[in-house]
Amino acid sequence: MKHFLQFNDLDAEEHAHLFERARVVKARFKNYEKYQPLADRTLAMIFEKASTRTRVSFEAGMYQLGGSVVHLTSEGSQLGRAEPIEDTARVISRMCDLVMIRTFEHAKLERFAAHSRVPVINGLTNEYHPCQILADVFTFIEHRGSIAGKVVAWVGDGNNMANTWLQAAETLGFTVHVSTPEGYQVQPDVAGVRDAGCWKVFDHPMDACRGAHLVTTDVWTSMGYEAENEERRKAFVDWCVDEDMMALAQPDALFMHCLPAHRGEEVTAEVIDGPQSVVWDEAENRMHVQKALMEYLLLGRVE
Repeated sequence: MKHFLQFNDLDAEEHAHLFERARVVKARFKNYEKYQPLADRTLAMIFEKASTRTRVSFEAGMYQLGGSVVHLTSEGSQLGRAEPIEDTARVISRMCDLVMIRTFEHAKLERFAAHSRVPVINGLTNEYHPCQILADVFTFIEHRGSIAGKVVAWVGDGNNMANTWLQAAETLGFTVHVSTPEGYQVQPDVAGVRDAGCWKVFDHPMDACRGAHLVTTDVWTSMGYEAENEERRKAFVDWCVDEDMMALAQPDALFMHCLPAHRGEEVTAEVIDGPQSVVWDEAENRMHVQKALMEYLLLGRVE
């Protein structure tokens, strides 16, 4: 049994398999071909953080694969009434085949997985967002081919997305150029990467974008940090991805954003709505890569 709690829980070969399966299941979806290998399987989705794309992509994806979904929140279950997470894991994993959790502290997810009898997927924690980076890499492959040897520029907060990009770079063999404001840097011990050569730090975001094949960012204030909103607005003012930054990247560089986006803050409207932006493909691809992931965790390799 495998869990998908961090991007590096799977190796490069396994990720290559997921990308190929995502291509296949997406093609079937586009051609209206029924494909239901997970009939009679049940996915439990546990949300302690609000969601649009995570809920829709997992729920629609599981139904398309022939399975069913149970949706749980802290307010509507014993999770909000101080039941030990270990007990919740033991019960839910006896009734369902797969669990996706979107929560705050990653340690809570690990505690659940340690007591689960079925695979557990990280739908987002404060520290990591592996399903999003899975979709982002797949989107890059769709548009530009292999990401190996390429440069990804990360502009903004050293958050869960940045941590996971570093894990992806180490796993798949590309480089991340990181530029964050002072005080918001990536923490290497949290990112957990051993190869220092897979990422480089730049004080100025323009330098990080120079020569990049992909420029990507996220909101300045992630969920759970709303109290810091005004302070962050001031600190991040020079970290708005604009046309000048994109002009320094490769001529055919892509722009990505995991959404929701605040135009005029972390990215200008001209960039996110411009010709280099692939954010809508990126958002849709959450569903396709997660279908491939659920198929793999429950059925193993399907050719």
